[in-house]
Amino acid sequence: MAKDRSQRDEYTTPLRRLLLGIVVLCLLGIFLIWRIDSPRVERFRAQVVDTVVPSMEWAMVPVTAAVNLVRDFQSYQRLSDQNQELRSELRIMRAWKEAALQLEQENARLLDLNNVRLDPRLTYITGVVMADSGSPFRQSVLLNVGERDGIRDGWATMDGIGVVGRISGVGPDTARVILMTDASSAIPATIQPSGQTALITGDNTQSPSVEFLENRELVRPGDRVVTSGDGGVFPGGLLIGQITEDPGGRLRVRLSADFERLEFLRVLRFHLAPVISDPGGIVGPRQPEAALTPPEVGDG
Repeated sequence: MAKDRSQRDEYTTPLRRLLLGIVVLCLLGIFLIWRIDSPRVERFRAQVVDTVVPSMEWAMVPVTAAVNLVRDFQSYQRLSDQNQELRSELRIMRAWKEAALQLEQENARLLDLNNVRLDPRLTYITGVVMADSGSPFRQSVLLNVGERDGIRDGWATMDGIGVVGRISGVGPDTARVILMTDASSAIPATIQPSGQTALITGDNTQSPSVEFLENRELVRPGDRVVTSGDGGVFPGGLLIGQITEDPGGRLRVRLSADFERLEFLRVLRFHLAPVISDPGGIVGPRQPEAALTPPEVGDG
């Protein structure tokens, strides 16, 4: 048995070496053929590829099917994850909808109980933003409404959610809007719920600063900021934004209006109340004219 095994090794060992040498030579030949830059060799390579590749399509069928299966599984997993996210967002939106309906009903009841009459003078006209100044030192936009639409200087503009700025310059067909972020902008505001009054001043950044605050300890980040209506600059109660604090500890306002996508602006028609020239007539009842006429003195 040992003799038969030794004779078998004598035959198989040279055969293995021979096959290994042939394989190495073939690989070396293929490498050289694919590295030679010659038109004839290029044609030969093209013929080899045209001959071998079509006949290997059957071998690629399982690989292609496996790749498609993996892609389909990944797509199904992504769809499942998106479905879960949409379900979660839908539950949140339903909760917000219910809260909004409750607030709307509560607001309607309060208005009815207090017999509140909304100001009918506060109407608006919508204009399209035509151009942006694009200057780092002056931030303004141009609207396609002007004097022909009854626009006046100083009127407030909103994007539908928050205050954007005020009209500063009116032409026949256009009007210039100075944004709240401009350095020349200053708007009297009230901070809720503390009721603190302040001045929101622009400094050419996306978050205007809060100046002339009465008591800073009563103000917290997240408090609501609305226009106060002081000085007749803006009508009161317009949403400006929320209080935030910068890394330096300075109070600023995170504006509710989306200044990155200003396409349409509402120009609020705000007419000031008439000036009272006779305050005594409001304090006390008006006396009849007969009582105000001095008695006539008769003759002799």
